[in-house]
Amino acid sequence: MRKIGLTAIMGAGALALALSGQALAADMPVKAAPAPAAPDWDIAFGGGIMSDYIFRGITQSAHKPSVAAYFEPRYNINPNLQLYVGFAGESIDFPNHAAAEIDFYGGIRPTFGKLALDFGVWYYWYPGGSCFNTGFAGCNASLPNGNVIKADLSFWEVYGKATYNFSDAFSVGASVNYSPSVLNSGADGEYIAGFVKYVFPSVPLPTGWGAYVSADVGHWFLGTSDNFYAVAGFPNGIPYKSYTTWDLGFGLTYKVFTLDLRYYDTDLNKGDCNAFTSDQTARFTGSFTAINPGGFGSNWCGAAFIVAGKFDLTAMANLK
Repeated sequence: MRKIGLTAIMGAGALALALSGQALAADMPVKAAPAPAAPDWDIAFGGGIMSDYIFRGITQSAHKPSVAAYFEPRYNINPNLQLYVGFAGESIDFPNHAAAEIDFYGGIRPTFGKLALDFGVWYYWYPGGSCFNTGFAGCNASLPNGNVIKADLSFWEVYGKATYNFSDAFSVGASVNYSPSVLNSGADGEYIAGFVKYVFPSVPLPTGWGAYVSADVGHWFLGTSDNFYAVAGFPNGIPYKSYTTWDLGFGLTYKVFTLDLRYYDTDLNKGDCNAFTSDQTARFTGSFTAINPGGFGSNWCGAAFIVAGKFDLTAMANLK
């Protein structure tokens, strides 16, 4: 939050393999366009609840439950080319007391046989925040633990995703996201990730049930913030610590419903995590680093086990 409020607090979104991070719709796996018989227009929508909202390995809800929902109109130019726009929202708990995360996104999804691509732009809006920094005019005093945070953490990213479906059961993919100012911090960010998913062809469950396992790994290359977040030794801004994050999960599906159980972790230490998130709950732990000279540590970037339940529908397929 210092981002980010986590958010990507980091913040930036969409549910992919579990409701974790871009938020609901952002994390949905890329899928091929509808079959030729499908109508030109369609609408996808869904929602869910999770025990914690994790985005790129970092909690956006201060390790508390979160709810999410999305709405995505789509236009199929032909069976292999789809245009879409979307709106999503997640409940969060950022240091600046932002009311929620509201996402606006749009893009194009071309499909070439077993290869599905997705290119677009995503805007993360965090309304209602307050500024906390004793050293800046117009801001409230710094947070009780000394952390500072901007009132507006909103930012945008461009992204590209690719998914290759070897079969109905096995798929792999990769994605890249770029923002010139992550969480409006002044630091640029490039997030590169890959995933693998296996859907069990048969499970010892009643008809209509399914199961899968999936895993993701990503690395967020982060730049240097502006001087709002300056500390001793870095008067013009702090060079955030780039980090790697990963998750592994198992899911059960029934019709439009999914229950996902997932383990998340990162390689960020508590001190550099505090520097990046401006965690309002950080406590003194002796976690001194070059960009975290106060020694306060945050557990927002550590290991977490998340339970998420969601539903996903499309108007033409589910609401006939």
